[in-house]
Amino acid sequence: MNKVLKNYVRMTNYVNKVVGWLLFIMLAIMSVLISWQVFARFVVGESLTFSEEASRFLMIWLVMLGTAYSIKEGSIIAVDILQNKLKGNILSISKVVMSVVGCIFYVIMVVYGIKTAQAVSFQTAPTTGLSMFWPMFAIPVGGALMFLNTASVLIEDFIGKEEL
Repeated sequence: MNKVLKNYVRMTNYVNKVVGWLLFIMLAIMSVLISWQVFARFVVGESLTFSEEASRFLMIWLVMLGTAYSIKEGSIIAVDILQNKLKGNILSISKVVMSVVGCIFYVIMVVYGIKTAQAVSFQTAPTTGLSMFWPMFAIPVGGALMFLNTASVLIEDFIGKEEL
């Protein structure tokens, strides 16, 4: 069983490496688009038609994938006043409870995110002509990655990072 858990953590580490590179690429593209938009608007006098919409869609993906990535890296914003006061078994139990509640929320994100993406799939964005399925699909993908990473962090807490 321990080997299966270790392989799961290794798999999530690999997935997060890929997600990290995707985040880098999306942020670079978004930065170029926005910079070009500002240059075109104020220097050339004519703005691009698609850059704002494309940047907005990239931002949606960046937020969802970035949140999942930050869960694994341990850099997600959290209110940890209670955790700082707890010790021993009560701290471990509270971490498990918080992870389970989070995972329930992530499953809801996946289920309703897929339903929402399918519901708007016939709509197209005005300037890019992209199906609205793709920006909405970031919700279930992000939820699934958040679930995977939360489970991985929980496994790491109980097995110990040294043993992985």
